[in-house]
Amino acid sequence: MLAITIDPQTQALRWSEAPTPELAPGTLRIRVCATAVNRADLVQRAGRYNPPPGASQILGLECAGVVEAVSEAGRYQPGDRVCALLSGGGYAEQVVVPVGQVLPIPDGMSFTEAAALPEVLTTAWLNLYREGALQPGEHVVLHAGASGVGTAALQLLRRSGNPAFVTAGSAEKIARCVALGAAGGANRHEGSFREAVLGWTGGRGADVILDPVGAGYLDENLKSLAIRGRLVLIGLLSGRRAELDMGRVLVRRLRVIGSVLRARSVAEKADIIAGLEADAWPAVARGEITPTIDRVMPIQAAEEAHAVIASNQTVGKVVLSVGA
Repeated sequence: MLAITIDPQTQALRWSEAPTPELAPGTLRIRVCATAVNRADLVQRAGRYNPPPGASQILGLECAGVVEAVSEAGRYQPGDRVCALLSGGGYAEQVVVPVGQVLPIPDGMSFTEAAALPEVLTTAWLNLYREGALQPGEHVVLHAGASGVGTAALQLLRRSGNPAFVTAGSAEKIARCVALGAAGGANRHEGSFREAVLGWTGGRGADVILDPVGAGYLDENLKSLAIRGRLVLIGLLSGRRAELDMGRVLVRRLRVIGSVLRARSVAEKADIIAGLEADAWPAVARGEITPTIDRVMPIQAAEEAHAVIASNQTVGKVVLSVGA
């Protein structure tokens, strides 16, 4: 098969021959029609985010395509249109994935649309409702609100009736977030977001903050939380070390929750996907939750696609088309 490989000398991305993945018990093989770029792909390419043991070394954490073969009879059969959450391997013509990480593509949804959903929708749903234990009516702050995770989270929050506030890098991005359901936003280039969050909540603070930024936002995040607020940390874009005001954590009974998805066990991922399918996938099928796609590019342009993501100018996902 053909796949995107990383040149060991230059780190350049190449569409070249790679071994075809073999079926294992409890898996199926997908003929990939589209995949999507996640910032984690850029970190893995830089050598700072290795796949879990046994996972494909090929980039790509989600895909959409057609079931080509199954290891045993079950829910999915060859010819079914599916999308999947992957531990790796999406930048390729074929990928093998545990059955529990696969979702049916709703009628009328294209492969490029479906490829933009598994990673971001799973991440947003898991960290808002399970890790963040979000309750009806609680207020949420989403950092990087115009990202793939942010745009998916906004639609989930709109559906569950939870007010949302975003931070983003431009007025245009904030306007896009408001169109998706955000009550407002703060431009990260214009200083601290704390006063804006406190103003939005009438001085009370947010109940849940979903943060991919990390160290640089820790202090302001803690100061922006309501009593018993939860900070769910899902990334470290600004670094991994910061000073923690434990007094504030104690007095206001705050929780700081670290959460990753890729490193979880196959069984845990299957449980998460089952929960997502039961709770949110019907809304996807009805068109109430839709993928936010910045652009679609051919898989051969993966190098350019990575540069687009690194520019921080996108809203939603960059999707790579692999085949018809």
